[in-house]
Amino acid sequence: MKVFRFYAPGDVRLEDAPEPEVAAGEVKIRVRACSMCGTDVKISTSGHQRIVPPRVMGHEIAGEVVEVGDGVDGWVPGDRVQVIAAIPCGRCAWCTRGLETICPHQVSMGYDYDGGFAPFMIVPPTVLAVDGLNRIPDGVGFAEASVAEPFACAINAQEIADVHDGDTVVVVGSGPIGCLHVRLARARGASAVYLVELSRARLDMAADVVKPDAAVCASEQDPVEAVLELTDGRGADVVITAAASGAAQEQALRMVAPRGRISFFGGLPKDRPTITLDSNLVHYKELTIVGANGSSPAHNRKALAMIADGSVPVADLITHRLPLERVAEGIDVVRSGAGIKVTIEP
Repeated sequence: MKVFRFYAPGDVRLEDAPEPEVAAGEVKIRVRACSMCGTDVKISTSGHQRIVPPRVMGHEIAGEVVEVGDGVDGWVPGDRVQVIAAIPCGRCAWCTRGLETICPHQVSMGYDYDGGFAPFMIVPPTVLAVDGLNRIPDGVGFAEASVAEPFACAINAQEIADVHDGDTVVVVGSGPIGCLHVRLARARGASAVYLVELSRARLDMAADVVKPDAAVCASEQDPVEAVLELTDGRGADVVITAAASGAAQEQALRMVAPRGRISFFGGLPKDRPTITLDSNLVHYKELTIVGANGSSPAHNRKALAMIADGSVPVADLITHRLPLERVAEGIDVVRSGAGIKVTIEP
């Protein structure tokens, strides 16, 4: 079979590999869809400290069970499944308190285990141990189910930031995760959702699909002034920076209302991780700034349920469906921002 492997920064290859064999405690699946995100671009270009090459990439995975190893109960061939990406240990002090997203022993599909850019893959015992293999609800396609993983990360962030009925929400960044944040905020009861993006082309493409209440191009107008004008000078209740931008984080403090909440969802580049934070704004406006790191197995199940009941549709966010042979092309699409969500269908 063909697989897409990482060897070194700038060295990724589509090559032949033997079909994996299932062992005790494992489940083998036929991968039907594996979506891409900006992390795949970063890995292909710069690598990752946890990846020991060669490693099959891809962590937004959906497929069907083809074989079950000895000792595994509850799964049979033909079951349609979605696989978590971030795998907590389930045993540490954080996990036992229900805080799996900050598990210090967390490992990941496509990093520590071979991922989904392949026709077949093995779901390891660590995933099964934390209930991380999820049934895909009836009526949800494989491609939609693969988007549950990034959607789960958005759910985690909005739970931490407590997005709720009546909130005015600003989402900075119109990539696939920004689009998911717009729709999720609406589903959680936000009264208005505004989308901010530097690129006019990306903003127009995203806004045409998710229909924010206002779309602000930050390269054409000051986004802080625009948000203040939209809110009659009050500011937003919640600002979510779904972009790897220190400037966006700094601007968030100036566009949020008193007692507002800010979610630093998008991490900053490792060589530029600091910002200038006006702590007096935090002090006098009584602001709350929170982070968000990935998702838990439960968040993945919530994402699948919200996709299934239609409260957060995702099918129309998938602008490119490509075969495995064109995975490198898919990475280029993500890198250029020429689409919203790219899904590989091996």
